[in-house]
Amino acid sequence: MCIAAWIWQSHPSYQFILLLNRDEFHNRPTRPMEWWGEGEEETLGGRDELGGGTWLGCTRGGRIAFLTNFREPEIRFSGPKSRGHLPVKFLKSRQSPMEFAEETVKEADTYSPFNLIVADLCSKTMVFISNRPEGKPNIQTVNPGIHVLSNASLDSPWPKSERLRSKVEDFLKTQGNEEIPLKEMVGELMEDKVKADRDMLPITGCNPEWEYALSSIYVDLDSEWGHYGTRSMSAIAVKADNGVSFYEKYIENGTWKEHLVQFRID
Repeated sequence: MCIAAWIWQSHPSYQFILLLNRDEFHNRPTRPMEWWGEGEEETLGGRDELGGGTWLGCTRGGRIAFLTNFREPEIRFSGPKSRGHLPVKFLKSRQSPMEFAEETVKEADTYSPFNLIVADLCSKTMVFISNRPEGKPNIQTVNPGIHVLSNASLDSPWPKSERLRSKVEDFLKTQGNEEIPLKEMVGELMEDKVKADRDMLPITGCNPEWEYALSSIYVDLDSEWGHYGTRSMSAIAVKADNGVSFYEKYIENGTWKEHLVQFRID
């Protein structure tokens, strides 16, 4: 299902800080974060080996894209195109975020329900794109500040989203203008298994027990379709001088691993 929180153009030392948990079935074939592609299209991110796309990626040119799904269990139609191709498509393109958004909504109904963030750090522009609510594709410019995206519209006040927002704000206060320790930030904020009060859960049409199981920032549950939950936790920090740090903690063959990649925006 996934959840992301980020600070955009509103920190004294960083242009952008992102935290993202990817929730998925543990048996879905996946490659962890690595460089792939060539030349200007070379991308750093994980890969969904079943659908062929990614949930989060960035480029040396300062383009970033990440994705969550939109929870809509009673949907009658699931688009033939994997929504994971959308971040890849943006990262390979030379369109501005708004140009890409305007083109994407023209074919939005060919994808399963999605929320997509695309950003160009060089032009300091970020756009939210969604094909939900059904029949009403949504485009909006993302303003500077702290934002949270789960499985509803941008900044929807779901309990897990509001909890994560509060945790981000508190963590940043403790750091001041010092360098952000990404590993520590992921550990404190994204491994949170506290579930929401049942009377505060959103009404999406899901089975109430499933809704409750998904109400924590870190998800871990067994289902009739297999083990499901958070299988990677990522953090990206882009400093004012264009230095980028991309940290990922991920599970592979039942074991948690981690790595850090650093580079500079060209």
